[in-house]
Amino acid sequence: MEQNQAQQGRQEYLVQVNHLKQYFPISTGFLKTTMLKAVDDVSFQIKRGETLGLVGESGCGKTTVGRTLLRLYKPTDGEIWFDGEKIESKESLKNFRKRAQMVFQDPYSSLNPRMTVADIVAEPIDVHHLCSTKKEREDRIRELMSTVGLNTEHATRYAHEFSGGQRQRIGIARALASRPDFIVCDEPVSALDVSIQAQVINMLEDLQARMGLTYLFIAHDISVVKHISNRIAVMYLGHMMELASSNELTKHPLHPYTVSLMSAVPIPDPKESRKQQRIVLEGDVPSPLKVPSGCPFRTRCSRATAACAETCPTMREVSPDHFVACHNI
Repeated sequence: MEQNQAQQGRQEYLVQVNHLKQYFPISTGFLKTTMLKAVDDVSFQIKRGETLGLVGESGCGKTTVGRTLLRLYKPTDGEIWFDGEKIESKESLKNFRKRAQMVFQDPYSSLNPRMTVADIVAEPIDVHHLCSTKKEREDRIRELMSTVGLNTEHATRYAHEFSGGQRQRIGIARALASRPDFIVCDEPVSALDVSIQAQVINMLEDLQARMGLTYLFIAHDISVVKHISNRIAVMYLGHMMELASSNELTKHPLHPYTVSLMSAVPIPDPKESRKQQRIVLEGDVPSPLKVPSGCPFRTRCSRATAACAETCPTMREVSPDHFVACHNI
């Protein structure tokens, strides 16, 4: 019975991450190393055609989650399931890498300056042998460039000849080349001008609607994440703090850290903005090399109790599809 339920859950979700851990050994002196716990026991699921937003402060482990999920880093521990198959064998990993791609944060450093746009976009096509003839390859390159709003006549140019927004479109075209089902968007608009950000976000939404794509959208700007995401997960110091639907999380945040994040989001209405009470957290973010015992947020939390220092809270469902990791909720 339990096995059947687990199988049904894997069919419902395209991506399942169970108890993911990613530790990096850091040298702290002569022949001494300390484990930096970048991601510590993170679990989540993403349904087909859904966008899961992942937010948090810089250094909280968001990007590491995305890169470990795509096996750019070998996980320290945990399971990754994709389309009902556990990613562990070479064959499953090969298939996964064809169906899962990444759009990187910096469009200036993620594109090879020595390759033309055509070769950059066609790289996944060549790696996975997706085109049998040269003409088929050229037609596919033109199709991809047109899909992301680039002039197909510019295929022979180099990345440095394009603006930031155009470079990010090249990165998106490359991600689409292998016809993936799942794309990790690692802060894809944070390096772009505000006017260009909206264009790229709208394009990602349009591509999702047309191609049935599933996104993990990583960002630190909650306003952007709210706009594009169906559900939002909040991270702090390598741990998942809260997970709920986009509207639920932004209107009724429960975890003290999420409440603080939401209080910092600007409100367009001046009258409402004056009523808003900004919650400023005390102290600095602890070093990931010395994470506090128990709950990682307790040293900055106004609700912290003795229990918070003893055990790390686990994610639990406090209302339908609203999960929080806190002893005092």
